[in-house]
Amino acid sequence: MAETRRWTAPFRWLGARPRLLTSLIIAVLVAGAGAAGLVIGVWQNVCYDCPSIAQIYAWEPKQSTQIFAHDGRLIAELFQERRTPIDLDDLPEHVPQAFIAVEDKRFYEHGAFDPIGYARAVRNVLLGRAGGGSTITLQLARNMFVEEIGFDQSFTRKLKELKVAIELERVYSKDEILQAYLNQINFGHGWYGIETAAQRYFGKSASELNPAEGAMLAAVINLPGRYSPFRHPEAARARRNLVLRLMEDQDILEEEEAERWMREPLPEAAVGADEADLAPYFVEWVREQMDDRYGADLYRSGLRIYTTLDIDMQRRAQTAMEAGWRNIEATPGYRYPTYASTLEADATGLTRYIQGMMIVVEPATGEVRALIGGRDFEDSKFNRATQALRQPGSVFKPFVFQAAISSGIPASHVIIDSPIMMEQADGSTWSPRNYTGDFRGAMNLREALKLSINVVTVKLALEVGLETVAQYAQRMGIATPIPRVPAVAIGAAEVIPLQVAGAYGVWANRGAHVEPRPILRVEDSRGRVLWQSAAERQEVLDSLSTWLVTDLMREVVDHGSAYSIRDPERGAVPYSLAAAGKTGTTNDATDVWFVGFTPDLLAAVWFGFDQPREITPGAAGGAFAAPVWAEFMNSVYFGEDAVRPVPEPWARPAELTARLVDEQSGRLATDWCPTESLYTESYIPGTEPAEFCDLHGPGIHGLPRLRQPVTDTLADSLSAADVPVSPQDSARVPVNPRFRF
Repeated sequence: MAETRRWTAPFRWLGARPRLLTSLIIAVLVAGAGAAGLVIGVWQNVCYDCPSIAQIYAWEPKQSTQIFAHDGRLIAELFQERRTPIDLDDLPEHVPQAFIAVEDKRFYEHGAFDPIGYARAVRNVLLGRAGGGSTITLQLARNMFVEEIGFDQSFTRKLKELKVAIELERVYSKDEILQAYLNQINFGHGWYGIETAAQRYFGKSASELNPAEGAMLAAVINLPGRYSPFRHPEAARARRNLVLRLMEDQDILEEEEAERWMREPLPEAAVGADEADLAPYFVEWVREQMDDRYGADLYRSGLRIYTTLDIDMQRRAQTAMEAGWRNIEATPGYRYPTYASTLEADATGLTRYIQGMMIVVEPATGEVRALIGGRDFEDSKFNRATQALRQPGSVFKPFVFQAAISSGIPASHVIIDSPIMMEQADGSTWSPRNYTGDFRGAMNLREALKLSINVVTVKLALEVGLETVAQYAQRMGIATPIPRVPAVAIGAAEVIPLQVAGAYGVWANRGAHVEPRPILRVEDSRGRVLWQSAAERQEVLDSLSTWLVTDLMREVVDHGSAYSIRDPERGAVPYSLAAAGKTGTTNDATDVWFVGFTPDLLAAVWFGFDQPREITPGAAGGAFAAPVWAEFMNSVYFGEDAVRPVPEPWARPAELTARLVDEQSGRLATDWCPTESLYTESYIPGTEPAEFCDLHGPGIHGLPRLRQPVTDTLADSLSAADVPVSPQDSARVPVNPRFRF
């Protein structure tokens, strides 16, 4: 009686009118019978393109494509699917029983579909409960022939799936279908088939699995991302124990056995993980490029792809990024789901936890040595390094300064840091603000970039011309649209991180743009070279102006907004490593960046959410991104396991001139200029100041005793470390770390 009430609960609106309920059911049946002819007609023609059922045993693995690191180590293989088949007879009974218990407990009692299961599914839908009526045979049809049948939820696809399942049941025995199913199903992490999954999850053959291990594999196939024991151990444990409880309910296990196996620990890491697990975003980037070139042959013709990846650098980049993510999640004010607490990405591939990316490039060759496109490839395959459009914030400022220096404006040029109001096209007023909220008065370009002063940068862009700024950024490699509006000077235009890395390489290469590339060459199975890449080097700027802007960014690292890189309290990179770069933080602290380079290596780091929101109050590139860059570079250049020697600092071009100037006026120094205001600036010939400082001295009461300007001869003898440096530079207290942008 109680069961009847549950079945009829959705129809209580009929009240005490059972005849109406009966009539309704009869009407539905009559309508269904009337449509039978139409269904039969559709049925005859729906599967003209369905696969051959003989494929269940005719499947033969094609030659896989192998992907190698730059030193020849194998990092990945591309299959249509990665699997190692195993016979059903080789499995312990409790292993296939675990799958039957949770996926299709009446598997041996019905045909291709289960009428009782479908009825139960309909009832569950009406009652608002979860649960479907798909059988193991239907799942096999769906997964084995995904290319022909597809994964969409259309009525046609459902009919195709059903017809293939009926054909499978007609041709093969239940055991043969179950064996094919266990050898075909996806177990997550790119592992197909129960033998491959057993080897990778437990380090043993599927023939050796105990009930707890078999139950875990049966549990994970429902949603591999959600029930991965590596990502979500609690969810995986709950799902595995559910399977064990079902096995107990169906008399496969005794109660005591089920309880004992529920206490078994879960695997914590993949066994025998290959190098592809370390660089999945890089491998996918390579696959996409090669798929465009070779199509289906990529997965079956035994190609050998040699890439630019450096496995050691990739590992160090991953370690540094993991530390950066943990640091952000542990920062006071972080109020979002953590990576450990989040189950999986949504249907669009976007995640709710903090994300990030890192690109490591050799600027001279464009070879990408490491790439991290996100936090978890299994959870979200969206590559934030190569596909994301994000605002760069102050990372864009060096393009403004490059346009100015190339236009003949020297680094000693002074602009007043004061409020500015600009009318917009829509009639509103825009007034840029500095990160610190204050204004500092007269300031030269060197100091403005060092401290990342927004107002000065906007005024400089207006002085140079927004069109000029945009053209320089595009010439250097930024291909995304750059609006000609003042806000673009401080990073309002969205950019792709990989393009930013390539553009910063122009400074590292003293004016040459080299397109970042992941592939060196492709060979066929006999070792014949089919295709080979070459460094696409193009001289886009002159060497003198790019050296000067690099020198400005050197001070950003040594004394400015990226001082955290040198801060001894934060695992500083020694001054023996020449480094230059720029931090970036967008409005409302939604994106934090650092892009920096040494004489032979460049790395870009970004953190943010897929759906932009404030990371933490006061989040900044100098606080979150720059330390990650520093940790990576430290591991590359220093310590017993360093992989590169420390490169020689940048050599100062002999063509540059030098002058001793007053930083407040930007003019030649006099005896009355305060010592702390003096520094030696470098100039492209013809851009040196011609007038003496008029801010200091007796003025009309006497003529100044002029200091002897630094001569070009003296400038030739100055090292890169000495120019530009004021007499007090080595003794100055570094910029307060709160000035982080």
